[in-house]
Amino acid sequence: MVREINRPLVDARPDGVFAVPVDQLAELTAKRLAEGDRLLTLVGTDERETGQGFGLWVVFLTPEGGVAQLRATLDSTEPRYPSLTPRVPAVHWDERELADLLGFIPEGHPDPRRLVLREDWPAGLFPLRKDFDPGRVPPPTRRDSFPFTPLDGEGIGHIPVGPIHAGVIEPGHFRFAAVGETVLHLEARLFYTHRGIEKLVEGRTPSEALPLVERICGACSFSHALAFCEAVEAMSGTSVPSRARWARTLCLELERLYNHVGDAGNICAGTGLAVGAMRGAHLKEKIQNLIDRLVGHRFLHDVCAIGGLRRDLPKGALDEARTAASVLREETGAFARLILGTDSFVERLRGTGALPRETVHALGGVGVAARASGENFDLRRDRPSEWYSGLAPRIVTQTSGDVEARLKVRLDEVDESWRLVQALLDAEPAGPIRTTVELTPRPRIGVGIAESARGALVHWLMIDSAGRIQRLRVRSASFANWPLVAAAVPGNLVPDFPLINKSFELCYACLDR
Repeated sequence: MVREINRPLVDARPDGVFAVPVDQLAELTAKRLAEGDRLLTLVGTDERETGQGFGLWVVFLTPEGGVAQLRATLDSTEPRYPSLTPRVPAVHWDERELADLLGFIPEGHPDPRRLVLREDWPAGLFPLRKDFDPGRVPPPTRRDSFPFTPLDGEGIGHIPVGPIHAGVIEPGHFRFAAVGETVLHLEARLFYTHRGIEKLVEGRTPSEALPLVERICGACSFSHALAFCEAVEAMSGTSVPSRARWARTLCLELERLYNHVGDAGNICAGTGLAVGAMRGAHLKEKIQNLIDRLVGHRFLHDVCAIGGLRRDLPKGALDEARTAASVLREETGAFARLILGTDSFVERLRGTGALPRETVHALGGVGVAARASGENFDLRRDRPSEWYSGLAPRIVTQTSGDVEARLKVRLDEVDESWRLVQALLDAEPAGPIRTTVELTPRPRIGVGIAESARGALVHWLMIDSAGRIQRLRVRSASFANWPLVAAAVPGNLVPDFPLINKSFELCYACLDR
């Protein structure tokens, strides 16, 4: 076993970190995954100032629900390593991002093109290195400098879509190669508005960083805040008060509810089913209004705090929520029956954008997208934190992996989330909402994980000896799932793309962190 042949490198809560030779990292990673571990994230660190060189970390969730980490040291002047992607395809984007931002070169990677940085970005300038000088960044010379994969042949046409789209969605460029209306290949280029939040938080205390972290994405703001806070609490050994854990779980389920209901309405919009689109938008608005009355913000900003909550949930709003929850559960149930009972709508979804379980598993898909293809994984059950261990959430899966399956998983999860919300409201504990978190001055590592509306969200945090952030790595569910969109489209018609894309409903902002 890996745990037996590698010595602990640093003290990490709740699990150990094991040092491995860089030339064995791919083999040991594949071995752990074959033995039942799940990949959580791949992290690169610049620790040259402390004499640790460059670090490459692979972080796993063990079958027991713990976190295990492998660390390899890369050369401080020429950080190259054998690519993990040929054996672990799920890290193919992670390795490309590390090459862009830290200059870690994955030798043997099947697609070594830049992922985040454009082609006109200067060579040898890596934003996440400690010696990065932003003054050396010249103004851009080209509006879009991504090279696309050439696909030529008789009858093959290329259709560019984006990066600017109708409506208010964020920028993404999609290049279709098609014969007639049948898509042969889709390539997505994203990261148009990368904000450098992981760089911005360096040198800040965790409390100073939290407002930035929870604004990575509007739709996933509470999930980001919770994962970050759990990372800090894990490294400090903090036990969060029961009432705070209860309220955090309630907020996470309400965030899931408004996302799932809104996403179901957007799938209706993708087919022109106006009554479903309007009904979904209306229900989403009702849920967000309920959230606003509970916590003072429709998107759950400034609710989570390190050690608990920033403020308590008011009694009057909780009483109102108890009344509203049963009514809204019935209304969302009626919405589900309405759209699933519309045969022409369901026929439009069935078989469209299908993904086999093998593809989803190989690419490390998470959340609704994975469970719709038969991946039976949900952090609420498989690594229960906060209040989940006493709730026993029912995990919903489908097997067809198409748009219909992704919609059905969402709608079933909506009903289950309402059940969890009602169970939480019926079991309100008393007590404090926050405890003090003490970080004694020494380097630490913490990992925070949350099952967001889109799937597993991971915050990997390294603190230096002064208690300030040395490295934050955020791996969102959207980061894991965007490659699945490109895999789901070939073989479908070009007009199917908006529907397939909406069935995943991924965040651009979670990438452009």
